[in-house]
Amino acid sequence: MDRETTIGHTDIKVNPIGVGTNAVGGHNIYPNLDEEQGKNVVRTALDRGMNFLDTAYVYGLGRSEELIGEVVKERGNRQEAVIATKAAHESKEGKMIFNNSPAFLKEAVEQAQKRLQTDYIDLFYIHFPDENTPKAEAVGALKECKDDGKIRSIGVSNFSVEQLKEADQDGYVDVIQSEYNLLKRGAENDLLPYVKERGISFVPYFPLASGLLAGKYDKNTTFADNDIRSNSPMFQGSTFYENLEKVEKVRRLARKKGAETAHVILAWYLTRDAIDTIIPGAKRAEQVTDNGHTLDVMLTEEEIKEIDQIFS
Repeated sequence: MDRETTIGHTDIKVNPIGVGTNAVGGHNIYPNLDEEQGKNVVRTALDRGMNFLDTAYVYGLGRSEELIGEVVKERGNRQEAVIATKAAHESKEGKMIFNNSPAFLKEAVEQAQKRLQTDYIDLFYIHFPDENTPKAEAVGALKECKDDGKIRSIGVSNFSVEQLKEADQDGYVDVIQSEYNLLKRGAENDLLPYVKERGISFVPYFPLASGLLAGKYDKNTTFADNDIRSNSPMFQGSTFYENLEKVEKVRRLARKKGAETAHVILAWYLTRDAIDTIIPGAKRAEQVTDNGHTLDVMLTEEEIKEIDQIFS
């Protein structure tokens, strides 16, 4: 089923189910990636009308942007894709630092345009805050890029609510991307109420908590030492078992609806006030197709409350 939503107070319309593309060319994140498989993720998304593509410079140090640019170019219809990208990472003396200076951000926009082979970027985020740049000044640089037609909307990512307030003092911020899922609900205390009041759209990342909320694991699941999950508190000891029990309750609810656990969880996020779109990641084309089935799930008020209480 196709649906369309508008991102916050912008005029940008997207399918509510987007695609996180850190596995498209993100060789520094996932070893042994197949670039053609990554391009097929993008092609499949666009074929299915899932037009919101979320990338970043740091996904493969520009490679993800290049591959997305190649696919959009080969299709010959720039308007069919809504592209979001992010910048802040700068290599200095062999180390990655965050840079939000106006000069850096303006240059980052132009470099991203070249890699994406596009005259404009639909949504450009400051990926992480740096320590020194006044946030309103950083956003002001992106406002100049917007006025010049290089970008259509302005985002920030990984900002605290205090940093967001400073960044948004002129009302220029359209979107914030931050970690939020049913196991990590801290954003409900401050960020979500603030963005709702300001008309800013909230895009959650890690919506399925590294697969935990998708119902992929059981009590016997173990993770290699170098796996990010082996050090995450959500996957340790009794906390892991309690989380599995919560997911099992959602699985039972999903089964009654003839739906998958992951689709029910993702559908729940779309019932939150400030969330217009979600960006589950995909390594393979069939995962994109699968994520799209989220829009087939219609939750009743009772089910929304039930899921809320399971994870309260």
